Amino acid sequence: MESEERPFDVMVAGHLCLDIIPKFATDATSLNDLLRPGQLVEVGEATISTGGAVSNTGIILKVLGNNVCFSARVGEDAFGKMILDILSSRGNPEGIRVVPEQASSYTVVLAPPKIDRMFLHNPGTNNSFGPEDLRPELLTKCRLFHFGYPPLMRRMYENEGENLKRIFQTAKECGATTSCDMALPDPNSPAGKAPWRKILENVLPFVDVFVPSIEEAFYMIEPTEFLRRKEEQKGGELIDVLTPDEYSRIADKLLSMGCKMTTLKAGHRGFYLKTSSLKHLEGMGAASPKNLPIWGSRELWQPAYRAEYIASATGSGDSAIAGFLTGLMKGLTPEMTLHCAACVGWQNLQALDAISGVRSWEYTLETVRKGLPLLDTHIHAPGWYYSQEHGIWAGPKDPLNKN
Repeated sequence: MESEERPFDVMVAGHLCLDIIPKFATDATSLNDLLRPGQLVEVGEATISTGGAVSNTGIILKVLGNNVCFSARVGEDAFGKMILDILSSRGNPEGIRVVPEQASSYTVVLAPPKIDRMFLHNPGTNNSFGPEDLRPELLTKCRLFHFGYPPLMRRMYENEGENLKRIFQTAKECGATTSCDMALPDPNSPAGKAPWRKILENVLPFVDVFVPSIEEAFYMIEPTEFLRRKEEQKGGELIDVLTPDEYSRIADKLLSMGCKMTTLKAGHRGFYLKTSSLKHLEGMGAASPKNLPIWGSRELWQPAYRAEYIASATGSGDSAIAGFLTGLMKGLTPEMTLHCAACVGWQNLQALDAISGVRSWEYTLETVRKGLPLLDTHIHAPGWYYSQEHGIWAGPKDPLNKN
């Protein structure tokens, strides 16, 4: 089926929950100062919204003008009804399965100003989602299939990811371009102890666009080294600690496992992209870039946009992914696609929840063309080149590099 005959731009599948986000007004500088046994903490109104990759990425894709359908599981309970009511107004919910006698997933998001977020999460029906929940008759109507957060879904990492592999095989058999986002599991949890390198080796041959964060990718392919570096940083983020050469090395390992391109989300440091050669980009499916040659053998690093005010970073990575996938589907250049990813992520920061800060695709393009101040990506490595014309860094072998 040709892409223009497919009524849906994208099916978003995977993790889905209800987010409950109380509003904090506090001068505390850490959660330890804020949350103490026996202490009453007064909060404001709670924002209640759907969460997880299906909601966060899916609804943002809809806001950006894409026709979206969803695939997930919810329980036959009050939370499940709320989730269905919200998503029914944002896309096609036919692929969401209601499962009796199972609890819907929910998350309490603690996101006080200027303090790292904390999540209280019940996986619920996400743990029982499997290949049988996909509807091929819907998938064949979709240009792109995006799956999010397999580390938060038990059946996706059991048996070396066999169920996750079957899901992506089905999507490829239906002719869709495929993309996958990750989540960082607790190393001491069953998900954290899963053989993620082996799982990726099994799954990535069926994934066209792999979009984890740098920490997720590092942990999954080199868990021992990741934990050693984390200990060195006393548990702090590794975003700034890892060098451009290490970003490139990690991306090369992911590409060698079979995906056709990978991004490494890096928070305030921006959005990194590396792609395979043109030959390996062929066969990407119904959402393949229109001008495929300009996507071959690329290594680009898009700086993050400077935000004067940050309400919350909840869902910012999901928003950036939605911007990236939309640019890909609309046939933009890699440079413009990365700018749109950064811009949609920047919009997300301006609202407490994961969705309401993002505006239209037209607004996104206008903002990118107008230009906003960029944060320093701290690229201090030989061979990298900053293109003033494109507002982006090019790796040593990227065609944009004039060194």
